[in-house]
Amino acid sequence: MSKQDEDTVTFAIHQPNYIPWLGYFYKMWRADIFVYLDTVQFPRGQSFANRNRIKTPNGVSYLTIPVSVPSGEEGKAAYTEVEFANEKWQRKHEKTLQRSYARADYYEEIAEIYSKTSESETDFVSLNIALIESFAEYLDITTTRVRLSELLTEYGQKTELIVDIARALDADVYLSGEGGGREYNDEAVLNSNDIQLKYTGFQHPEYAQLWGDFESHLSIIDLLFNHGKNSRNILLAGKDENT
Repeated sequence: MSKQDEDTVTFAIHQPNYIPWLGYFYKMWRADIFVYLDTVQFPRGQSFANRNRIKTPNGVSYLTIPVSVPSGEEGKAAYTEVEFANEKWQRKHEKTLQRSYARADYYEEIAEIYSKTSESETDFVSLNIALIESFAEYLDITTTRVRLSELLTEYGQKTELIVDIARALDADVYLSGEGGGREYNDEAVLNSNDIQLKYTGFQHPEYAQLWGDFESHLSIIDLLFNHGKNSRNILLAGKDENT
C-alpha cells in the first residue's frame, strides 16, 4: 500500500543541509517525491545549512563546515554557489565523530559510509546531498528524489515556489514540516491552486544513546551510530497516529 492515497502525488521540499536531523528523513519517507532546494538562497548567519548537532562526552556540540560565498554575494548566494572555506574540516569532523561515537555499536559501519561519501565530493551542496542520499539508502527510503536545479530554472518565492514545484511534478499534496511551516505556508494560495496542505506530525522518538540522558533533535548520524539498521524502525516510530 502506498504511503499516501493511491490517487494523489505527495511531495516535500527542503534545503540540502549538512547531516540533517531525524525529522528531515521522516518527511522524505512520507513523501512520494522529495525535492532538494539546491538553488534557493543560502541563509545568513548561523543555521543548519552547514552544521548540525551531535552528542559528545562533554555534551551536545556542533559539527560545522566552514564555508564561503562569492565576494559581494553575502546574503544573496544560492546553495550551489557556496564553497568550502578550507579543506581541513573533513578530517576534524572525522576525529570528533571518532571521539564521540567509537564506543557505539555501529561506529565502524557508519563512519565508513560518512568518510567514503565525504571524500567523493568536492563541493558543498553535492557533499550535503550525497550524505543525505547515502543515509537515506541505508535507511531504505525509496522516495524519488530530485534537485530543484533539475526541475525548474525559474520559480517564485515562498508559497509560490511550492506551487511552481507542484505544477512541475504534477503533484497535488504538499507535505510540510512542523517547524516554520505553519508560519510560512499560505494555505489559501495552495488551495486556490488545488494543492492540499498536510503536515508530517512527526513525534521525535527516544532511543538509547551514549553519554547520559537522552538528547533529541540531533543529527541523524547519532541515531545511526547507536542503532545501525534498526534506526529505520526507530525513525518510523516517530509517525503520528494518522500516518
